[in-house]
Amino acid sequence: MALLHSSFYRFTPMAEPTAFAEWLRERGAARGLGGVVLVAEEGLSAAIAGDAHAVQAFEAELQAQPGLAGLHFKHNACERRPFSRFKVSVKREIVAFGVPGVSGQDTGTHVSPQRWRELLADPDTVVLDNRNTFEFKLGRFRGAIDPGVAHFRDFPAYVEAHRDDWQGKTVAMYCTGGIRCEKTAAWMRAQGLQVAQLDGGILNFLEAFPEDAARDWQGECYVFDKRIAIDATGRETGTTAEQVFTDPGDAWRLARAKRLDGGS
Repeated sequence: MALLHSSFYRFTPMAEPTAFAEWLRERGAARGLGGVVLVAEEGLSAAIAGDAHAVQAFEAELQAQPGLAGLHFKHNACERRPFSRFKVSVKREIVAFGVPGVSGQDTGTHVSPQRWRELLADPDTVVLDNRNTFEFKLGRFRGAIDPGVAHFRDFPAYVEAHRDDWQGKTVAMYCTGGIRCEKTAAWMRAQGLQVAQLDGGILNFLEAFPEDAARDWQGECYVFDKRIAIDATGRETGTTAEQVFTDPGDAWRLARAKRLDGGS
């Protein structure tokens, strides 16, 4: 039976996140899925995996829920199950940005993978990696800048330090699946910057260009599950957590990765 990995998110008001989390647990268990799902009043974020037909049936059930019609799922084929269990958590935010009052609602800054390729070739584009340094070291888009942050909440300080230098340019920003860019893009526009965010992130780009993504993507992409990393074709690479987390400050990340419960 083919195994399928699916990642997705949606910023949409959740009136009763605890009740919705219970429903997710029940449906995930019924479908025999593994994964990590975060639910908050601002929406949900998830990475799940299982038999392809079970994943697709779960996706159909999700899209029938209020506020989740047309949910965008990013898919990868799997050689083994990426998750040991199906974990659903209720959080204050589905992504913690560190700046109060920033909404992840659609900002109108999304660009398609095709348009992203054009921006990479434009000399007036600043290509900004909106991830942690350990992720950047493993793989990145050509010409991308590493903000050098250890945590996503440190990202705003880096932007503020370079805001004046970026005036008049397009800041083309990306992350793994797109969710970290949602809040960042809204906040950066409020800072007077011209922003373009890669719709669906790296995973959507690799899915859009299965034959030649390596033309623009260099190295591997960290994926927060048992696979650890995938290459430009979306296939598991064999890279280990020990090879990724070599900095002593990443000891807690290494421990989490070795528990194989996934991440966000």
